[in-house]
Amino acid sequence: MNATGAGEAPGQGFALAWWHRRRSVALDGGLALASAVECAAQGVGFADRTGLPVGLVVVPGALAGLTLLVRRRWPLAVILVSVAVLPANMGIMLALVGLYTLATTDAPRRIIGALAGMEGVGTVIVTYLLMDQDPGLREQGVPMWFEPLVSVLFGVACVVPPVLLGMYVRARRRLVESLRDRAHGLERELALLAERAEERAEWARDEERRRIAREMHDVVAHRVSLMVVHAAAVQSVAPKDPEKAAKNAALIGDMGRQALTELRTMLGVLRAGDGRAAAAPSRLAEIAAAARLEEESGPSLTEVAVLVDESRAAGMTVDLAVEGEPRGYAEQVESTAYRVVQEALTNVHKHAAGAAAQVRLAHRDGEVAVLVQNEAPAGGGPAPDGARLPSGGNGLVGMRERVTALGGGFVSGPTDSGGFRVSAVIPDQRGRRPERADG
Repeated sequence: MNATGAGEAPGQGFALAWWHRRRSVALDGGLALASAVECAAQGVGFADRTGLPVGLVVVPGALAGLTLLVRRRWPLAVILVSVAVLPANMGIMLALVGLYTLATTDAPRRIIGALAGMEGVGTVIVTYLLMDQDPGLREQGVPMWFEPLVSVLFGVACVVPPVLLGMYVRARRRLVESLRDRAHGLERELALLAERAEERAEWARDEERRRIAREMHDVVAHRVSLMVVHAAAVQSVAPKDPEKAAKNAALIGDMGRQALTELRTMLGVLRAGDGRAAAAPSRLAEIAAAARLEEESGPSLTEVAVLVDESRAAGMTVDLAVEGEPRGYAEQVESTAYRVVQEALTNVHKHAAGAAAQVRLAHRDGEVAVLVQNEAPAGGGPAPDGARLPSGGNGLVGMRERVTALGGGFVSGPTDSGGFRVSAVIPDQRGRRPERADG
């Protein structure tokens, strides 16, 4: 049974056999030397009483006392040696220190109790025999119960205190170790929480970047696409019909002003975090909340007709149909449905100039469905160079992100007739927040 380093923090840069501290070496060396001197002195008295040669008793007694050097490594051996030298009335320190050391280890209690019982019974017997053979006590005529009582008390005093003290130290060490383990566990949990907080902050930053990119794309792409279409129309009709060219030019100005207004709104939200963009997650949450509030107070389904009129003014044939009774939806739902129609019409301007389009809004119980579908482009070819619009390929991605963020479904793809279709079903989120799938 090894008691090495029980409850002790190893000394830095020191190791000698089973010792990990210099003071432990000094302590065990001092105890062993004191025990050797004690056993040698007691051996002299035993030799006088028995008539044995002094050297034959003192040398083994001193060697027995030196076994305290291995008390941390083999405490059981120390106790067995103390029991072995008991008949010679040696090894009181050996027994006390050995029992204490054994009690501080993880040895089973039954083993500690058995060895303590052996040591106690041996001490009682030896003490009783010594008192019974003492001529001074015989002359005093002490009562018969005196010698057994003193022997038992002496045996208990030699066994119980070191065992109780050792068990107390063992319990205290276990408590310290459990507190240390708990502290380490809390440190690991705090580190994990800090890591997760950083991940959430990074996710929030990425989500805001994606949201702002979607907003900027929707604002710029639709307005500028219509402006380019009208500019191409102005260029083509200016020599023939100046009045129509002037009308288209006025439309371009109106759309440019609308685009600037929406851009200023978005940039105002971004400027709210100037100088603090990399601030604590709480500040980032404030900016995100402000951006969401701006988004929720954005366009609604009632403005879809305006979108359709703008596309018609740009020369597109657009059919708008509304099914069901219009009802109030959550602001995010209406804004998302509006952006889907806006981006779908913008894609028609970009990729199918001159093609007819149909816009369908279906008001259902607890959800709104949007369908934007266009026919194949006139002539089946690309738009003329003057009206051709660049595309970054982010429109469909942004629409899908918007719809799925609200728990809806989004489908897009070509039709059998050569056109393109965008369909979205958005559940009403009034009274409940959309779930975030952050893994």
